[in-house]
Amino acid sequence: MKFKMQDKQNQLIERISDKHLVVGVDIAQQLHVARAVNFRGIVVGDPLTFENNEDGFASLLKWMDKLERLNKLEVAIVGMEPTGHYWINLSKWLFKQGIEVVTVNPHLVKRNKENRDNTQSKSDKKDALVIADMVKNGYYAFVRNTSESFEILRVLMSNRDVVVKRLVSTINQLNRWVDIVFPELRQVFKDITAKGAIATLRLFPSPMELRSLKPDDVVSGWKSIMKRQPGLKKAQLLLQLAKKSVGTRQALEAYKFHLEQLLEEYDLAFSQLERVEQEVKDVLKQIPFAKKLLAIKGISEISLAGILGEAGDLSGFSHGNSLLRHAGLHLAEASSGKWKGQIVISKRGRSRLRRFLYLATMSLVMNNTEFQAIHSHNVKVKKMKKMKSIMKLVGKLARIFVGIARRNESYCADKVHPITELVA
Repeated sequence: MKFKMQDKQNQLIERISDKHLVVGVDIAQQLHVARAVNFRGIVVGDPLTFENNEDGFASLLKWMDKLERLNKLEVAIVGMEPTGHYWINLSKWLFKQGIEVVTVNPHLVKRNKENRDNTQSKSDKKDALVIADMVKNGYYAFVRNTSESFEILRVLMSNRDVVVKRLVSTINQLNRWVDIVFPELRQVFKDITAKGAIATLRLFPSPMELRSLKPDDVVSGWKSIMKRQPGLKKAQLLLQLAKKSVGTRQALEAYKFHLEQLLEEYDLAFSQLERVEQEVKDVLKQIPFAKKLLAIKGISEISLAGILGEAGDLSGFSHGNSLLRHAGLHLAEASSGKWKGQIVISKRGRSRLRRFLYLATMSLVMNNTEFQAIHSHNVKVKKMKKMKSIMKLVGKLARIFVGIARRNESYCADKVHPITELVA
């Protein structure tokens, strides 16, 4: 549906006609609850509780068909909260049956609970009715059905986030282990995750074992597991520091066992991260406009995959501002009378999409000439705060991405901004 942003709410309401059966579904893990109203908000039929399986979905469809016949309605629209992952299977099943599915914001559901009975009471049946009322009033969003490639990206990037979190946690624990057992190791290797540091931890898990070795023994050990290894000077320094280490000498066997498990977890997480990122790069090759977006200097494959995985097919957005709203990066203001509140980012959208749009913009500011010039102009000439300039550039990036995807054209630096004016 094409619309200007200020007309969006009116058009969403106008889509609900007197021929609509408006159904609200309160989502749960095992049992869902459905309520129905007509376009005026009058309750239609009794509540339905159905299971989260094929038989339950079929009973919902039968219930809806019966209500349409009894009330002389012709078309149904089903609204639901995107609660966790429990709503996905139901929404896809209904879509295959040709029934329109929309989602409502859980935050708005909570705020609209008292509209029906002016009480703060809560139940599954009441929640389903509140959702139906919200759909009738136009407070809903469309479920974007995109091709399989975008869903694969979403799953892979979600998996990547979990792997990265595990890897970071393991690295933090390795740093803690070094601080307790062999703090002097940082004088030899500044980064504990450097290949030389990891190899040292594998071969010589405590300073006590290094004290009886010679520099040549240490170098030989490094050579056994590294193609390029530190030299003799580092080996000598390592042995000198090991002899006067202030690290703990108690429970060393327990610490060695802990280190062994940490290194196993590090290897596993690192290997999984490499695999998932390779899968992401392979999937990006299947998306027609991805190559044109990657041609923009400063856009990485991982950042682009994060954006496409959360937003889906960018050519389906009518404007870059629609992408910003999908991410929750549109502006919100609170003011009353003479009092003017601060304008802030709403953050009512996909958090992962916000994160990758921000990271991609920061990368462009560091590596892309056009974005560097605009940021410099904003800060030095327009006297903007740096973060405000960054957020304006996030909006520009969103418009560039949507424009390239919709028109299938290549990135043109001259269209981004008249750079000559900025330099002058």
